Amino acid sequence: MDAGRHIWDGASSMKPINAEIIEVVEETPTIRTFFFERSFDPEPGQFVMAWIRGVDEIPMALSYDNAITVQKVGPATSSLFELGSGDSIGIRGPLGKGFDRKPGHILLVAGGVGAAPLAPLAEKASSEGMKVTTLIGAKTKKELVFRQRFEKAGNVLIATDDGSEGKYGYVTQLIDNNKDYSQIYCCGPEIMMKKVLDKVPPSKAQFSLHRYIKCGIGICGACCLDGLRVCKDGPVFSGDVLKKSEFGIYRRNECGERVKV
Repeated sequence: MDAGRHIWDGASSMKPINAEIIEVVEETPTIRTFFFERSFDPEPGQFVMAWIRGVDEIPMALSYDNAITVQKVGPATSSLFELGSGDSIGIRGPLGKGFDRKPGHILLVAGGVGAAPLAPLAEKASSEGMKVTTLIGAKTKKELVFRQRFEKAGNVLIATDDGSEGKYGYVTQLIDNNKDYSQIYCCGPEIMMKKVLDKVPPSKAQFSLHRYIKCGIGICGACCLDGLRVCKDGPVFSGDVLKKSEFGIYRRNECGERVKV
């Protein structure tokens, strides 16, 4: 997508800017990508706070410089799905810490809409001369996201829960522990990411977390993970940090209470 370049100056991360939707692409029956008229110049792995007026403000990974990729799962995303070209939402960002790119042969592990922050990483890494292998997991063939983007960046292996494409089973079953990857990057459901963390060297792994985020700039503490602020210290964390945390065991709900993952 071509879009007018806009550099986010960070001067007012509490105030949303108006972002007009110029195109909506249906990626799967439950996932859509919303392209905006402006670019936010993110690093792969950063996110924005998307304000659906009159409904809620929610964190969203940037899947392109000027787009977010959204799965319809609740009131805010359902309202977003009702919008189209010419409509607008409020955007704050890019926010948070993105992926730390390491040279060599990298492995990406994407589960469902977790492909959103990993696709730009794959493209950037490939353009920088890195060898990229991506493992994509989804419930069915119809729910695979950004397959062609990953294939252009390198080798791709697929697993589906129902066996409709690739390996019958989970994406974690595709991990080859005999391969010596320089770095492993992962995003998807937390239970899946915890299984990845348990299978790979933590010091070589980075994970993009999803948590209940309110402010997005590290003030409110709603997204805390054992004292770490997911919105400010993350959303990308190294495996050795997560290994010593409540990651994969507990998360916090909208009231700040710890609940099991």
